[in-house]
Amino acid sequence: MNRKKSICCNINVLLLINLMHGWANLALPGHFPSEFSQSSLRSHTCGELCWSHVDEEVTLCGWVQYLRQDLFVILRDFSGLVQILIPQDEVNAFLGLTVESVIMVKGRVRRRPEGQENKKMSTGEIEVCAESMEVLNTCRKLPFEIKEFVKKSEVLRMQYRYLDLRSPRMQYNLRLRSQMVMKMREFLCNLHGFVDVETPTLFKRTPGGAKEFVVPTGDPGKFYSLPQSPQQFKQLLMVAGIDRYFQLARCYRDEGSKPDRQPEFTQVDIEISFVDQAGVMSLIEGLIHYSWPEDKGQMNVPFPSMTYEEAMRDYGVDKPDTRFGMKLVDVITAFQGTQIEFIKDALLKPGGCIQAICVPEGTKLNLGRWRKWMIIAVFAPCVVQEVSVAPVRADGSLKSPLSRLLSDTAKQQLLQMAQANAGDLIFITAGPLENVRPLLGKLRLQCAELLECYGVPVRDPSVFHFLWVVDFPLFLPKEDDPEMLESAHHPFTAPVPEDAHLLYTQPHKVRGQHYDLVLNGCEIGGGSIRIHNASQQLYILDTILKEDPSLLSHLLEALDSGAPPHGGIALGE
Repeated sequence: MNRKKSICCNINVLLLINLMHGWANLALPGHFPSEFSQSSLRSHTCGELCWSHVDEEVTLCGWVQYLRQDLFVILRDFSGLVQILIPQDEVNAFLGLTVESVIMVKGRVRRRPEGQENKKMSTGEIEVCAESMEVLNTCRKLPFEIKEFVKKSEVLRMQYRYLDLRSPRMQYNLRLRSQMVMKMREFLCNLHGFVDVETPTLFKRTPGGAKEFVVPTGDPGKFYSLPQSPQQFKQLLMVAGIDRYFQLARCYRDEGSKPDRQPEFTQVDIEISFVDQAGVMSLIEGLIHYSWPEDKGQMNVPFPSMTYEEAMRDYGVDKPDTRFGMKLVDVITAFQGTQIEFIKDALLKPGGCIQAICVPEGTKLNLGRWRKWMIIAVFAPCVVQEVSVAPVRADGSLKSPLSRLLSDTAKQQLLQMAQANAGDLIFITAGPLENVRPLLGKLRLQCAELLECYGVPVRDPSVFHFLWVVDFPLFLPKEDDPEMLESAHHPFTAPVPEDAHLLYTQPHKVRGQHYDLVLNGCEIGGGSIRIHNASQQLYILDTILKEDPSLLSHLLEALDSGAPPHGGIALGE
């Protein structure tokens, strides 16, 4: 894709961070500015001490991580761990001390004796010989230890969140998030002239999108709603001439909690005037490139892009994990003239197809776990689809009831189309295209997860595959009423210019100027070019979506007041 470079310089931000958990040794800030140290109880942080501090007098504060036979203490703060040596004349001061008590220690830094260095600790070359110690607060017996190897249930972690946040992993997440947000602000405000604008969190209900939380008021019978996103506010800011807006926006959606959906979340919200799709995408590539941690290697931009149709065709999902293959393949040629009943029946239906995925080394899987998939697999509510499993033997033949119903030529065609080898596993299904693709897409991901459980490497956790998915349909049939249409993204997304004429004749064929940013199979952002013409917006709301346009009269009036072309995106959805 040709990208405009005019705004590109040489993300659920938390979702991006969760994908970076392999980064075990984050360089956290551990040194206080001198003016701050003067007003602090401590002179240094635990994790910053090293051989260059030898012979210095230091004052440290933190939590007791370990107590070892009244000989030494491991002290912890946000920056790391340090060993505190307890001299014999100071042992009494440490008696009765419990793990996770808060203490202040004064002492002198010295090198550890030769052979006693700990290479697993960043401070492993030194220790602090305590000269005095003060207990700032004692600690009761805790419900769990603050150690990474101690497993805790999610319920327990949430109940004692303040303890869970003491863990290195959670400290790492929050500090990395803070660092990335600061870099993003610098990029947007200082380098590209964006304005940080806070928009209201009390609004009124508007059509489209997710279910909203309602907030009662002191006026009986009247309610506010919490915004799903600042979508309408930021469009109004473009009409107001702000030109380039962003904020770290709190959003609320009453959808229940799922792994990738939360009722309350933060997103990096962006809107730009006088921009096209390529311009927004180029800006976001520059933003992520600029805020990417320097010690994690070079990031390649621009990111590759893929159409919605290509994503569904090859991966069965609109947010594909492109770190591994197992692409969907059409194998209808191998089943020409077949007498296999479920395939014959499927091909008689509108949009009938036969597709497969090949799982490399799939015969290592415990097929007992897949027995339920051999006849039927439930992959969506109220939808049942037949699936056949065909392992490939060492001699290259198929071990499947299907093989008895296929000619030798058909079997060879199937193996070639699926690019299957000995030890692989082929999943085959037939039915309407809109059913087959999601099923195989789901199986593809489940197979990858299972293979990794069996020790077969599939997805490299150290690799970050960014991908743009574009050319989504503008409208989709409603699940509860397929004769009616609803917005695939939201009702403010503009149609692709070449498809605009279809709005009035075949709206179901219109593509939208909607783009999603995907990282390793997770959607980390989504945006679109907006409708800036009031009459087109009114037609879509009233005629196509059958929504009451009076609920959006404020937006329609604004669009009719000299609205510029504009578009945007939100990272961290």
